[in-house]
Amino acid sequence: MMKLSALCCRRAAIGAMILAAIGAAGLPRAAAQGAAPDYAALMTAPDRSDADRTADKRRDPVPFLAFAGLRSGMKVLDMGAGAGYSTELDARAVGPTGVVYGQNPPDFSERGRGAFAARVATPAMRNAVSLLRPFDDPVPADLHDLDVITFLFFYHDTTYMEVDRALMDRKLFAALKPGGVLVIADHAAQPGADIAVGKTLHRIDESVLRREVEAAGFKLIATGDFWHHLEDPRDFSSLKPTGPVDAFVLKFQKPM
Repeated sequence: MMKLSALCCRRAAIGAMILAAIGAAGLPRAAAQGAAPDYAALMTAPDRSDADRTADKRRDPVPFLAFAGLRSGMKVLDMGAGAGYSTELDARAVGPTGVVYGQNPPDFSERGRGAFAARVATPAMRNAVSLLRPFDDPVPADLHDLDVITFLFFYHDTTYMEVDRALMDRKLFAALKPGGVLVIADHAAQPGADIAVGKTLHRIDESVLRREVEAAGFKLIATGDFWHHLEDPRDFSSLKPTGPVDAFVLKFQKPM
């Protein structure tokens, strides 16, 4: 009985060692995503352009980065990247161990392409990749398990473009890993405003956007009020502002 007991104890110890080894083997994947960086410090990096620093005064990116929860090692898609201001913010937040894909449509202007290409050529964007793809087919089939998708001030534009928004939202849902998040910010329209204000005022009713995104399977988990301007009457074009523009920020999650 003593020998059997000793054998059982030895086997239990070996089993514990094996489980510990398996756990350790799984750690690097989880540890690849570090703690949240000091977002404010990232904004003071000496290699940031004067144009981006000027844009910071209008965009106030630090609370957004904190709200999105971007961390080192993440895999991120930035929808409607434009010249890459927000893409670079994402890239700096996820660091050299992460990767950021900046999506623009195939018919993106030559000027815009050139501006984005010039930005990607800088050291801060060495972890960034340009994707020239339609909004309703934004990533190649082999790109999946994204941690975060950012979609800043461009969702409203897809309302008057030749974009199947329902398909777009489903594609974004499929590209995320379970538990991954989609963070959308846009210029607020008046409650109940027709979708046509996307083209005339470059705004969208928050409830309309939320309804469309949730129809794809997303769950709203947080809202941000840091870009709200309640004094905005929401009756002028956000492209030609006559005062502060109200903006809403929504964080959706793909269920686990």
